[in-house]
Amino acid sequence: MSQNNFRCETDFLGVADVPVDALYGIHTVRALANFPLSLRRVPPALIHAFGFVKLAAIQTNRSLGFWKDDDIKVQAMESACAEMSRGLLDAHIVVDALQGGAGTSTNMNVNEVLANRALQLCGEPLGAYKRISPLDDLNLHQSTNDAYPTALKLAAIHRIRLLEERLASLVEAFQRKEQALASIPKIGRTQLQEAVPLTLGREMAAYAAAFGRDRWRLSKCEERLRVVNLGGTAIGTGLTAPRAYIFRAVETLRDLTGIGFARAEDMVENTQNADVFVEVSGLLRTCATNFIKCASDLRLLSSGPNAGIGEIILPALQAGSSIMPGKVNPVIPEAVTQAALCVYGYDLQIATAAGMGNLELNAFLPLIADSLLNGIDLLANAAEILQMRCVEGLSANEEKCRASLDGATSLATALVAELGHEKAVHIAQRAHAEGKTIRQIVLEEKLMSEDDFEKQIASESFLRLGTP
Repeated sequence: MSQNNFRCETDFLGVADVPVDALYGIHTVRALANFPLSLRRVPPALIHAFGFVKLAAIQTNRSLGFWKDDDIKVQAMESACAEMSRGLLDAHIVVDALQGGAGTSTNMNVNEVLANRALQLCGEPLGAYKRISPLDDLNLHQSTNDAYPTALKLAAIHRIRLLEERLASLVEAFQRKEQALASIPKIGRTQLQEAVPLTLGREMAAYAAAFGRDRWRLSKCEERLRVVNLGGTAIGTGLTAPRAYIFRAVETLRDLTGIGFARAEDMVENTQNADVFVEVSGLLRTCATNFIKCASDLRLLSSGPNAGIGEIILPALQAGSSIMPGKVNPVIPEAVTQAALCVYGYDLQIATAAGMGNLELNAFLPLIADSLLNGIDLLANAAEILQMRCVEGLSANEEKCRASLDGATSLATALVAELGHEKAVHIAQRAHAEGKTIRQIVLEEKLMSEDDFEKQIASESFLRLGTP
């Protein structure tokens, strides 16, 4: 490229060439050279949240009289922040998701893009920082150490709310299956061995209840995420920020987002400790556990379809083999399981990174942010595909359910209340030894009529609580 394709910018380390049309600047150029690590960019949710945080800072400073003689400048900066909050500037936040410096590279990439976008809106050339400065204007009364964690908490709240919505839809899907399959009896299993009868509907209800708990737990963790250190600047003492700014900034952010943010009572503590992200991650891991359990069960119950359990039929979505004709695999439960296992890994990363913070700051917030936000999005996407591409189309193989129930010697357990434990054991042992069904033995020995036997194993008897 010719020199005409670059503009020259300076910092205290020296000079560097910046692509002439780039909205970012020298700090971002250095970060791009220093951190070719994950080769993934900062999560979009964090970028959008930064737009809100920067807008809150600008509006607070404006209310305190800063830039009072330059409305054009302030309006341009506010417009740039609004664009970022709406996702219009995502392409210009180019630093790697993983970086040294506790997120400084992300904060400076944001500051530079906002400054240059504001310059564009003012009709000024890119890089004219005497007019609008990434540091003196866009970072006024801030530090990476309060802006970054505040943006991360805002981003996490937004994404968790999406996850809650997706979980609610998944719960409703399982509840619909509970009703649709309520009257289909089957054999229950413990330790993969036949146990006692129940219905397919009750199995579906159990999954609905588990994911319902996940939704409730995640809704409660927002309370901790709403406590922020905005205004605390470098280590939470508020050094370089006016007292009035410190008291107003969080209120402004609350008004902009509609989220009940509160300034931490001890901003030094809030700046140095990242345990709130570990807490949230733990809830994500719990949710991931329920995804793994549910997905594993769906794969097992649909196994076969002829030589396995085969009691449910999952939607046929794609060919399952390049060699076996007609094979269809449970691809959605498999994909969901992999997403959930990634969340397990993210949880370990978050806990380790949070514990490695030193003294007044945690330098590893970029890893925490990347792991936390990616984990939330993975579970939200898993919930959506599990609902729409698996649960909604799930159906029962009633013939297989009935055959498994009739052939299970443990069906004798359903007769204990009527015949007693010893007689039930005798029936089960004889059925196993002779290769007969429980029904055949009961009728052969005339222990009860066929009508009475049917009443004992009818689905209604599995739906009630206990034995009347």
